Amino acid sequence: MAWVCRFIFRVTILLLGCHAPAFSQDMNLVVIANGKGVPSEMKMEQLKSVLKGEKLRWPDGSKVVIALLKSNTPIGVSTSKKIYNMSANELNKYWLALVFQGKADAPNFFNSEAELEEFVSQTTGAIGVVSQPPAGGKTVVVDGKRVL
Repeated sequence: MAWVCRFIFRVTILLLGCHAPAFSQDMNLVVIANGKGVPSEMKMEQLKSVLKGEKLRWPDGSKVVIALLKSNTPIGVSTSKKIYNMSANELNKYWLALVFQGKADAPNFFNSEAELEEFVSQTTGAIGVVSQPPAGGKTVVVDGKRVL
């Protein structure tokens, strides 16, 4: 009888582990940007417009360059839900359609926050989404908040 309890316990732990990505939408998100071109404050509607490829230039004329974590990462899943209001697969299809139609350049996708932060710091007009504010980088305040 004890083996049955252990079996049920292991199955429960396994099932909870399989559902872990569903909880990732509760992660904190921080919008970071290159010091040139990107405003220090934005409204959520403006951020969504930029990250959906609807706005192609910053007020100073520099090109918008989007940097995101891959959709198979927890932060990528959370970004898809919180900012785009889409699943990770829907977001990938969305960008494929935009690029195929020639309406926008594809975002730059990264495997790690460190790679994304490095890219944003070195690319004029770059904006990205991470889970923690970078040590020396620029954070964009969205609707008066540093964390989404």
